[in-house]
Amino acid sequence: MANRKKVCVIGAGVSGLVAAKTFRQHGHDVTIVERSHDLGGVWEPSRSYPDVQTQSPKELYRYTDKPMPDDYPEWPKGPQVHAYLGDYADDHGLRDQIRFNLRVRAISRRASGAAGWSIELEDPEGATSEEEFDFVAVCTGQFSERNMPLHPGWETFSASGGQVMHSSDYTDPEIVNGRNAVVLGFSKSATDIAVNAVNSGANSVTIVYRDSVWRIPYFIGGLINFKRILYVRAQEKMFPGWGQSALARFNHAIARPFVWANWRALEALLKIQLKLGKTGLTPETPIERDVNCSVPIVTPGFFDMVADGRINAIRGSFDHYDGPDIVLTNGQRVAADLAILATGWMLGVSFLPAEFQEKLVEPDGQYRLFRLIANPDLPDLGFVGFNSSFCTMLCADLAANWLVRYADGQLVRQPDADAMNANIDMMLNWRRNERPAAQVYGGLCVAPYHFKHFDELLADIGATKKSRNPLAENFAPPNADAYSEYLKSAPAYQVT
Repeated sequence: MANRKKVCVIGAGVSGLVAAKTFRQHGHDVTIVERSHDLGGVWEPSRSYPDVQTQSPKELYRYTDKPMPDDYPEWPKGPQVHAYLGDYADDHGLRDQIRFNLRVRAISRRASGAAGWSIELEDPEGATSEEEFDFVAVCTGQFSERNMPLHPGWETFSASGGQVMHSSDYTDPEIVNGRNAVVLGFSKSATDIAVNAVNSGANSVTIVYRDSVWRIPYFIGGLINFKRILYVRAQEKMFPGWGQSALARFNHAIARPFVWANWRALEALLKIQLKLGKTGLTPETPIERDVNCSVPIVTPGFFDMVADGRINAIRGSFDHYDGPDIVLTNGQRVAADLAILATGWMLGVSFLPAEFQEKLVEPDGQYRLFRLIANPDLPDLGFVGFNSSFCTMLCADLAANWLVRYADGQLVRQPDADAMNANIDMMLNWRRNERPAAQVYGGLCVAPYHFKHFDELLADIGATKKSRNPLAENFAPPNADAYSEYLKSAPAYQVT
């Protein structure tokens, strides 16, 4: 038995919707606070750039209880994902629980000293109000606050007719027609926008990047769907994980030459397929060191456009604006009248008081979150969607199921504060000293360890995994329908 709670879910995107559904499913009263005018988070149309689509195939970018429609392509476009999320909200009666156009300004512990939080809300007119909740699920994710660097001279550049915008504001391709567009960044959104700008009639397109990174095409070698490479347990086992036994470490040492050969073969194939030698975009670091949530999928046409000069790729960064030019850190000047900053998003939970920010984030930016969901020093609060990966919806779904049981004290392996902090410290040490690539996004990335992460969550929940064919277990991607069945096997309980 557990007590019925008044729960606030902050955010109505991918993570917020499944968190709200899961808490309601277990009998809690849920209010969803969303600062936008519509649900969907990064998939809300006014935040989406043209031609945006999922990086994951549709059978991996879905909730456990709702497949993507059969008529969707394997990699759905932004409007299709938004429609899917809207249907999911309707399926579970969530729209009536969403309060749109409300921003969370601050949260604080209840003044009465009782458990729970007091949340200060602000409407579009600036009017504020406070409400109290027993539990808060933070579902703002990692793409909430824009990182918008304003380099010296941008005011003069703008005043003379130039335009500086964040990539999330690039929603109308007509804006580049006949203009000299310069994209700063090398993420998937950066290359998507560069290709779109060429196709939308830009006079010239330049992409400025710090370092080249390995990218994975939808079909490796033009034949093998990349989900058969990066989403399978067999490949995951090539990466030494956390908490390994002495035997597991020994096995990795024995297999190291074969693993090395596997990665070198993949690199050789990618160099040919993506014309990395011709474009000068061969990354400097081995691919296995860089596999994490920041590894982007290849934008179709990007490398061809760089190879034939339609996109000018320059290594460096912006230093300052000077008249109609952007001056780069290498001293090169690039004519521009549109600068698109694909510079990502700022990590952080700005509405948390400083005393709790310090408990949540280490000085080097690494998050202190057990299972990437909860911090023992932040009671009555948890995070859904901060365990990012290549299959975001499935991660969020499992995190929501874990969190509601944690909040209700119903995990089969319910950890105490000491156990949580010991595990957090172990994970921080592993990221810093054994797998530096795992520090990306403040350590909030489970890729490429999807199966290991899911196994831990299911064990905590008490879900029973049915045995699978060894070939399917090791060489098939995660199966959302299978995880739905696993979750149904978890011990049931009631709230009163």
